[in-house]
Formats: sequence, C-alpha cells, structure tokens
Amino acid sequence: MKPFALTILLLTAASAAAAEHRYMKAFPPAKEGMVRYAIVLPHKDRSEEGDFRVELIVGKEMLTDGINRVFLGGAIKAKPLKGWGFTYYEVEAFGPAGSTLMAVPPGTPKVKKFVTTKPLQIRYNSRIPVIVYVPAGGEVRYRIWQASKTTLKAEKG
Repeated sequence: MKPFALTILLLTAASAAAAEHRYMKAFPPAKEGMVRYAIVLPHKDRSEEGDFRVELIVGKEMLTDGINRVFLGGAIKAKPLKGWGFTYYEVEAFGPAGSTLMAVPPGTPKVKKFVTTKPLQIRYNSRIPVIVYVPAGGEVRYRIWQASKTTLKAEKG
C-alpha cells in the first residue's frame, strides 16, 4: 500500500474512533466560528500512562518567507467540562503572527508552513478523548512523547 493511501486510511479510522467514543456526547459541539477536534489515544494500561505525554500543537497553514521563524499569538487553555470532571482545551482566538527579523534575499519564493501557537503538553489518558476547540481555519496536530525506561542517577554536588 502506498504511504499516502495508508495515511488516509489511518486518519479515517481515527476519526471514526473519535465519533464512536462513548464520552464524545459529553463534549458540546463547537460554537459558531470554532471547530472541534477529537483525539482518541491508543489504549495503555493505567500503570503505563505515566510514561507518556501528549503535546498539543495548534496552528494554521500560512505563506511565509521560508527564512524566518514564524509563530502565532494565542494560547491553548485547559478548561473544565462542568458536571463530568473532564478537561477540554481551547484556543479562543489566534493572535497576530510574529517572526524573527532575518533579512530575506530579494526574489525568495514564499513557502507554505504550519505556523503554531505555543504547544501544550498534557498527561496521557487513553480512557477519554482529548478535545480541542480552535477558530475556523485552524488545525490541531499532536505528538505522543514516551519516557525512557532508563533512569540516570544524579551526582551530589
């Protein structure tokens, strides 16, 4: 199977899993001008989950000069879901884009890049979906971080 077709198949399976998750009904639909994203994490035993973290990365595709580092204003905020004891995440609005100020050679073509707000790391919990509300036009990406099995001993000093 080609990598692109495999990616589409995995994304379709992930969205179907999110739509069918038993706790999805607890989370309200997105307000006007917002989009709700759901992430269903791979199952882990409770004893394993402490070794994992989820990094939420929210942003949008933008044309950049390809030289400077570009970032978006705005923050991912954790909010309680009243009556459930769950947490959801929200970016209320994207702030203005900022960038470093390196000189760009004349004629440099624009490059489309995923420009982000400051990422947020959260604890791993495979029993409930991770729900993120973002302004329309935004996108949610994520990474799963895993701790090393090896621990190192610090020296007194």
